[in-house]
Amino acid sequence: MGQDLTPSFSQCGKVEGSVEYSQAAVLKGTYHHRIDAKGRLPIPAAFRRALGEGGESRVVVTLLDQCLAIYTPGEWERLEAQLAALPAFNKQVKALTRLLASRAADCEIDVQGRILLPPTLRQAAGLARDAVIVGVLNRCEVWSPDGWDGFVRESERLLDDVSLDVQWPPAPSVPPGGAPSAPAGPTDSGSPQSKPKS
Repeated sequence: MGQDLTPSFSQCGKVEGSVEYSQAAVLKGTYHHRIDAKGRLPIPAAFRRALGEGGESRVVVTLLDQCLAIYTPGEWERLEAQLAALPAFNKQVKALTRLLASRAADCEIDVQGRILLPPTLRQAAGLARDAVIVGVLNRCEVWSPDGWDGFVRESERLLDDVSLDVQWPPAPSVPPGGAPSAPAGPTDSGSPQSKPKS
């Protein structure tokens, strides 16, 4: 069984190990675990605390893009309500609702913090032995290592596309009637602050 590791950064966009969440019901961070021969996946301890809020020991797992998405029952109910509020006879709405609901499965979290992933879902997501578990605020996702690495590369290219008119990091805020705030200078130790990787 895999273990949560202390964070270490090997490359931009990829986090090896665990990052604890600081707010209830918010899932974030990247973890690496192994699926056992029976298809059981350990859920990171930080995620178990959020997923198990209200005494729940059950989650809803469905196929989303190239990964498996894991929702608490409460979050799944909110998703159902959002889908039900959309135009029922819209072709795209019907397709999304059918795909999400037809491939969803209720999975119990056992006493060791594992969930048994249905074989059909594991196969559809390309999961074998190794898995990358990432927090995405209101859900966590389970990716194959190759699938996650490919997603990170494609996302970084997408964010680098100037045609999207997306500026990252955001421009300095301009106070009313004032000039943009000056960028942060050196720290007290005299060394410059680290800059986010582009």
